[in-house]
Amino acid sequence: MPVERLLATRAQRAFILTITIQAIVVLTMVAITFRKVEVKVNFHAPQYKTLPCYLALFALAEVFELLMALDALRLRNIIQLIGILLFHMALIVFAAIQIHQTESALLGGNDCTNHFNLINCPGPGSLWSSVKPFLIVVPVVIAAAWFLMMFWIKELYSEFGWAIFHVVGANPKMKIMYQWYQIMLCLIKFDFFFFVGVTMQLLIVVLARNSAEFGVTIAAIPVVLVLLALCATAVQREIKWLMTVSLVMMLAASSYLYKLVRIYEPASRDMYVTTRASLTIFTIVAFILLFATFAVGLRCFADFDRGLQASKVNGGSYTPVVTKMELFGGNMSQTQGGAYTGGSALQPRISIE
Repeated sequence: MPVERLLATRAQRAFILTITIQAIVVLTMVAITFRKVEVKVNFHAPQYKTLPCYLALFALAEVFELLMALDALRLRNIIQLIGILLFHMALIVFAAIQIHQTESALLGGNDCTNHFNLINCPGPGSLWSSVKPFLIVVPVVIAAAWFLMMFWIKELYSEFGWAIFHVVGANPKMKIMYQWYQIMLCLIKFDFFFFVGVTMQLLIVVLARNSAEFGVTIAAIPVVLVLLALCATAVQREIKWLMTVSLVMMLAASSYLYKLVRIYEPASRDMYVTTRASLTIFTIVAFILLFATFAVGLRCFADFDRGLQASKVNGGSYTPVVTKMELFGGNMSQTQGGAYTGGSALQPRISIE
């Protein structure tokens, strides 16, 4: 069975098309909501900043998901595709939460019994009633796309089952080590998104630009991005000292969880009132992912110098191969391109999962 080129199969094209159409529809709905609110309210008011944050986060999420999907197809990485499914499920939850947060931002607990206005009160013709349908469409569209993505990933799982054999050969231990390596890279990529998501919400919604916390948050962005990039390099090239530094820095970065205290402590809780739910979820997920990355990083560190480095370096390069199977003779032979330098020669009667 040959390994096809990127986007050469129906399942690959349909998977990318599903994500692209979903992203266009979702961003259109979010942009319409943003525009309807923008002409009515002043976004400099703290209670309304959740809407620019909502737009920015979904723009980042949709672009990130599309790039992750293309990267997963390029690498033939089924683990990353499963990660995208989980990420997409998180987008459904986030979109549902945004309906409540937008309602809180627009209505804000105003007393409309004696005084009614179309901006801060519910009812026919109000600002909330005009944007609510667009907000509801977003999680519905994302959920529909999720079911389609599951169908295409099922086909891609069968399609990519052959690819990992070309990278690490038939050794089951090598296959397990390579899968842990794929999990590590996938976690690093999702660490990037959730860290940027938390930081973006803090910068847009909460922090004053003249505060010390604003400066510290800005300074943390390049530090964390460099950390993630160095960690990915260390685990791929099996650089032990760099991997050690990366793991120690991950433990230090876990102190970012203190943001949860700031969200709920009486002295600062009012600053987070319109984004408390989303910030809490993003912060907790970011911490869990960082801890998981640390744990998987230790597992990958233990696999250094065990013969996997060549497969890590060359495993992302795929070109179609010519394969010949002698079904009735019980033998299998292959002509293998230079791209699969990490693989091993096939032996008679090998069973491939």
